[in-house]
Amino acid sequence: MYRFIAGFFVAALVFIGVWLVLDKKESKDKINESTALIQQQIEQVGKLIVTEGYFSQVFTFKNSQNLFLSLFTSDKKALVVANAKVTVEYDLRQLQTELDVENKTVVLTRIPEPVVNIYPDIEYYDVTQDYFNKFGAADYNKIKNTVNARIREKVNQSSLMDNSRERLLAELANLFVLTKSLGWTLQYNEVVIDSEDQLKNLKR
Repeated sequence: MYRFIAGFFVAALVFIGVWLVLDKKESKDKINESTALIQQQIEQVGKLIVTEGYFSQVFTFKNSQNLFLSLFTSDKKALVVANAKVTVEYDLRQLQTELDVENKTVVLTRIPEPVVNIYPDIEYYDVTQDYFNKFGAADYNKIKNTVNARIREKVNQSSLMDNSRERLLAELANLFVLTKSLGWTLQYNEVVIDSEDQLKNLKR
């Protein structure tokens, strides 16, 4: 009888030991699997998010020069029509994250700033110029810089920036859904993200 009881306890201890080892291994495997999935998701969003827009600008360029002790003026002018393609980009390869495996937390430490690119197509009409005041490289550079500045103002006043930010938040929302489904926490610096709506109020 004693041997039976002793054998039972030994068998029970072996069973508990094996169960603890297997359970710990399974738990570790799940953590490793979750970590791998999250890292894969972060790598997948490491791409450019591009929003495109098209803008037009029309203005008249004028320039006058005084000649011969200001006795005469020499003028040049042109009607400038600019059609510009504009892209707003977030280079998510610059998204910086940290994985706290022990606490199952993904920490966003840096969200990149948007980059605005302007590709103007400039055409000139009604070009008039005097012999002593002709269009040169400096004039064309000045016109291009003026076009870029005015187009950038239009971009800032348009919905293009908001649309690009929505695209960014859509990518981050995918990361939030994944971390939450795996029982992880998404955090931006010191702020814990509890909902997708909270992502909309993130400030870089």
